[in-house]
Amino acid sequence: MTASFFQQITTHGAAVNLSSRAKFRLTGADRTRYLNGQVTNDMRQVKSDESLYACVTDVKGRIAADVFVHAEGDSLLLDAEPDLRETLGMRLERYIVADDVELTDVTEEWQLWHVRGGADAPARMDNVHCAQDCPHHILHSSRYGAEGLDIWLPASADAPTFESLLILSEADLETWRILQKIPRWPHELNTETFPPEADLEARAMNFTKGCYIGQEVLSRIKTTGKMPREMIAFESDVAVNEGDELWIEKALGKVTSVTKHPTTGQTIGLAMIRQGTPHQELRVGGSSGPMLYHF
Repeated sequence: MTASFFQQITTHGAAVNLSSRAKFRLTGADRTRYLNGQVTNDMRQVKSDESLYACVTDVKGRIAADVFVHAEGDSLLLDAEPDLRETLGMRLERYIVADDVELTDVTEEWQLWHVRGGADAPARMDNVHCAQDCPHHILHSSRYGAEGLDIWLPASADAPTFESLLILSEADLETWRILQKIPRWPHELNTETFPPEADLEARAMNFTKGCYIGQEVLSRIKTTGKMPREMIAFESDVAVNEGDELWIEKALGKVTSVTKHPTTGQTIGLAMIRQGTPHQELRVGGSSGPMLYHF
């Protein structure tokens, strides 16, 4: 991403094609109650004009997937990372026992686009143009750290058009999400991570909704404030690679995502480190390696 491109999307906003994401439909009279027992957020709050973020967790409270959910008529629609299509489908199917619920993979049936507003141009529905005879729905969504819109429309339809907005590539989107300190599967979010470790407590969790798989462990973390690791954002004036160990006398964490800042040229990234580690003392690769700076 160039400095001028970064300035344009920061000021005016941008759009990105997320159609490769896995998509599922839940139908049946028990759909809300069932899903509420599978995820960390309160599915009774799901709306038809807004996406709700949540994590699917295992019995130990660790993340099996992260999903965005919204209502459409008599169904719930979920979207998740493309790599989770098979495992998430199996995970959700496993717990449908006597519930009046049907799970359908609709990945190939829908396009999914996201529009992020800029500093001088909030994302507005009238910035998005779809064919008039094409059924679609537009949702409020802050999936990349700023208010924006998700656009769902049939896979067979023409792609939407966006007024004066640049289209982000996958690489551009990766740079943007690291700048916004957004964790992503499988980098920061994976089967070793508790949602609070990735700073998802405010975004993806509800502690009054009732029981769900993994709830007991996560409630204990909430009560004690203790967890094995925490996510940090950093910058460095030397090259840092994904997977590099972070040290203070001994290894205390690993770099999970890296990119180059479009304007400064500095390496910026995200890492998972032992909770309570002094951020300002971290070094890369060993106790005498280059110093990292808090971003």
